[in-house]
Amino acid sequence: MPHAYDLVIRNGLVVDGSGAERFEADVAVTDGRIAAIGAVSGRGAEEIDAHGLLVTPGFVDIHTHYDGQAVWSERLSPSSSHGVTTVVGGNCGVGFAPCRPEHHDLLVSVMEGVEDIPEVVMTEGLTWEWETYPDYLNAIEKRPHDIDFASQIPHSAVRVYVMGQRGADREAATADDLNRMQAIVREAMQVGALGFATSRLIIHKTGQGDAIPTWEAAESELEAMAMALKDAGKGVLQAVFGAPGRTFEDEIDLLSRLTRMSGRPASFSMAQANDNPDAWRGVMRHLAAANREGPPIRAQVYPRPIGVVLGFDLSINPFSLCPSYQPLIKLPFAQRIAALRDPAMRARLLAEEPGDAIIPLARMGRRFNFIYPLGDPPNYEPTQASSLAAQAVARGVHPAELAYDLLLENDGRGLLLAALANYGSGSLDPIHALITDPNSVLGLGDGGAHYGMICDSSYPTFVLQHWTRERQGARLSIEAAIKALTSDPAETVGLRDRGLLAVGRKADLNVIDYDAVALETPHVLYDLPAGGRRITQGARGYEALVVSGQVVSRGGEPTGALPGRLVRGPQAVA
Repeated sequence: MPHAYDLVIRNGLVVDGSGAERFEADVAVTDGRIAAIGAVSGRGAEEIDAHGLLVTPGFVDIHTHYDGQAVWSERLSPSSSHGVTTVVGGNCGVGFAPCRPEHHDLLVSVMEGVEDIPEVVMTEGLTWEWETYPDYLNAIEKRPHDIDFASQIPHSAVRVYVMGQRGADREAATADDLNRMQAIVREAMQVGALGFATSRLIIHKTGQGDAIPTWEAAESELEAMAMALKDAGKGVLQAVFGAPGRTFEDEIDLLSRLTRMSGRPASFSMAQANDNPDAWRGVMRHLAAANREGPPIRAQVYPRPIGVVLGFDLSINPFSLCPSYQPLIKLPFAQRIAALRDPAMRARLLAEEPGDAIIPLARMGRRFNFIYPLGDPPNYEPTQASSLAAQAVARGVHPAELAYDLLLENDGRGLLLAALANYGSGSLDPIHALITDPNSVLGLGDGGAHYGMICDSSYPTFVLQHWTRERQGARLSIEAAIKALTSDPAETVGLRDRGLLAVGRKADLNVIDYDAVALETPHVLYDLPAGGRRITQGARGYEALVVSGQVVSRGGEPTGALPGRLVRGPQAVA
């Protein structure tokens, strides 16, 4: 007898992404769409017994940088290891299209500096079979992936494509420049961009330490880009702020002007500043006031400390800028660790002061008040007493000595967490208020970027493990957590065909052993083009990941199925 459905997931506890209470049901899938939810009598060509397991929509991560990895890899990991079925690239206004051949090195340098992707990885991995943004989308579309990829058109690329070196040098755009940029953005929206992204963050630098092309872009230029979205009648604005002399309230006012004139929604990156841990409260009040009129603006917030992982096999450690460490960087790892175990080398490095850094994040390796042992299992809400500064006082040593010894543990693979933001209060209590604010949305995972220092794309697993199950203090319900990982981000970027388990929606699903959900300790892989290094993080508890009705992984192991596709533009409810 022919099967009634392609896939049936039976006897699961359905958490549908709406925030409603979970319920027991079967979920049936046909032709990549959810065909039935409830008591399903017909058989499936493939069936999964989900008794005692959660069945949820696939997670949607709206802030990633898989723009390059989507070119050279079929797997958009580690996101796809953490229940994510759709990722959005092009954030922070950086990316690889449009791009003329003579500007390849420039855009590579921007991505190297802003997103810590080694130049050699991009030189080896990027095919450059495109010049225009439509050509780039076509190139992505030709390659199957494990999960879906959507793209925003990046401001830096547009500016350099139109203005050449003038754009890279941050000269003011002429009226003709703006008209040409508008035309490119309108075309991008017509062929499948989700929106337009920009950055005004002072620490965003090129690989040579120069300010990125968009840093000083005038408001009139941003207005022109917003009006291109209005002309297209669709799309979202995404921005990263942090220009000297401008407050977040100033930037929210700017975004509010852009959204009102264009009629398009927007989002921006938001964090709790460690050095001013209460400032976020005023920012969110200002945002709430701005959202009382005009299209919505969402603060993208991260649900744990925004941090850099420090290690002797990573881009940053407390000694990586010291003169005596520079020759060690070029050594194979085993030889580097052998040299670091030499008492004379230890004494030299502990006595030296770090030099200057081209990439600003590299300076964060010595803020010992905000550096903690990461541990196994990893601890992302450590006590203040466990900071290296506090431990050093208790032991009567310098924090650098303690850091040196901790990093040499585990055969030189010891890891430390430098909390750059979201930990100014020494706990995640303020972050609970941030992630439950109606004007915020979860994001900032940065998958596909910061390969040698950050592994934040594991946050969906952290939300389930920590915020709903293990945290001492205020928590989230499972239903609220799933909604925050699915329908909320999907709605924010206009992907209304997913993020909710309902008949007719795209069949992207997770089958989760909730009690077993756990983060593994980050570790280093050398699997990028040219043997490049990246830090990654696994998870336990994901029994099945389903994309467009096909099982992509079982028990965390890939099945080999590659149903992931390019998402061309906003998607309506089927």
